Amino acid sequence: MTAASASSLYSLAELPQVSVIVPVYNGERDLPELLPRLMQQTYPRDRVAYWLVDNASRDRTPSLIQAAAQQAQRQGIQLQLLQETDIQSAYAARNTGIRAAQGEILAFTDADCYPQPDWLINLVQPFKQPQIGLAVGEIVAFPGRNWLEKYAERKQLLSQRDTLAHPFCPYGQTANLAVRVNALEQVGLFRPHLTTGGDADLCWRLQQGGWQLQFVETAVIQHRHRSSLKELYSQWHRYGRSNRFLHELHGVDLARSLSRQEIQRQLLRWLAKDLPKATFHYLTGKGPAIDLLMTPIGLYCARARDLGQQEAQLPEAAQQIAWLSASTAGKDLT
Repeated sequence: MTAASASSLYSLAELPQVSVIVPVYNGERDLPELLPRLMQQTYPRDRVAYWLVDNASRDRTPSLIQAAAQQAQRQGIQLQLLQETDIQSAYAARNTGIRAAQGEILAFTDADCYPQPDWLINLVQPFKQPQIGLAVGEIVAFPGRNWLEKYAERKQLLSQRDTLAHPFCPYGQTANLAVRVNALEQVGLFRPHLTTGGDADLCWRLQQGGWQLQFVETAVIQHRHRSSLKELYSQWHRYGRSNRFLHELHGVDLARSLSRQEIQRQLLRWLAKDLPKATFHYLTGKGPAIDLLMTPIGLYCARARDLGQQEAQLPEAAQQIAWLSASTAGKDLT
C-alpha cells in the first residue's frame, strides 16, 4: 500500500470523470436511504454518473430507481437504471455497470450502504498518482442497537483495516472501492459466476498485475451490522465459502477449524474465568455488557464459517474472468 501526500491530490479543476456502480437485488428497503446520499455527493455533477444495476429484483427496485433517475435529471445529475437478468450475482451486475460506464475511474458501493457527502471526492484522490490502480475507502458501522450488532461493533467486522491486513495480500470490500478503468483492461473484470470472494480476487489480480493500492480513511461509507442470528450465521457462512473459493483460485490458506475439544475448552474457560470477570467489569462500570457474550457468539460465528468452508464447491463457471472488450477476452488469468 502507498500513502498520499498533499502534492498528489487533485485540484477541483483536475478531478477525473467517474462512474459509480451499485448492484441492487430487492433493494426496496435500502434504496430510499441510498439514493439521496448519492445525489448529495460533493463531486462535480458534470463529472460523475451513477449506474444502478438491478439484478432481477422481485420487488419495486426498478421503479424506485426510475423515479430517482427522473428526479436526478431535474437536478442535473446523471443517474441511470441498468438490468442484469442473465446471472444472479452481484459481480455480474457490477460487470454490467462497468461495460456501460464512462470515465477514467469506477467507484463501487452497495445498496445497503450510506455514503458520506465527501465520500467520492475523497475516494478518487489517490488516482492522481499513475501507479495507483485501486483505492479503498473505510466502512464505519452505525452504533450497535442489540447484542449481535454490539458484538460485530466490538470486533470491528466491517472495517476495511481487517481486509487490508489479509496475510495473503491486501484487498478492499466492494462496498467502498474504486478502480482505474485501464487497470481492468489489463487484468479483467469480476468473475461473473462467483458468488462471494470476488472483491479479494479482483484486488489481488490488480496487484499481481503491478498496480498499487491505497487506503483512503476519509472516504467513508456507513453500514449496519447484522442484527439477527440468521443474518450473522449467513454472513460467517459466506466468509467460509469465500475462504474455500479463494483457496482454489489463489492458493490462500483455509481457516483452521476448531475441534470439539477446543470448543469445550473455550466454553469452560468462558464460564470459569471470562464471564465472571466481564460481569464484574460490567457491574462496576468498567466494561460493556457485550463482553459477557463475546466467547459464545464468537464460537457461533466460527462454526458457521467452518461449515461454509466445508460445504462450498467452486463452480467451474466461476473460474472464468469477464473482460471489458472482445480483444482481451482470450487472456488466461485464471
